[in-house]
Amino acid sequence: MTTAAPVLLTVPEVMTRLKVGRTKVYDLIRTNRLASIKVDGCRRIPDDAVREFIRRAMGETA
Repeated sequence: MTTAAPVLLTVPEVMTRLKVGRTKVYDLIRTNRLASIKVDGCRRIPDDAVREFIRRAMGETA
């Protein structure tokens, strides 16, 4: 059985999904509210991390 590799998003893709600016995405990364990795100096955010961020944010407002 094989598992699918996680989908890695660029900062602009995350900006579009969350409807926020570049500075806000990097702020979320810096404050460890959004997980990310660096691939040869390029920041990448796992799709699962974006979904988890949204789940946590929804829980805080409930």
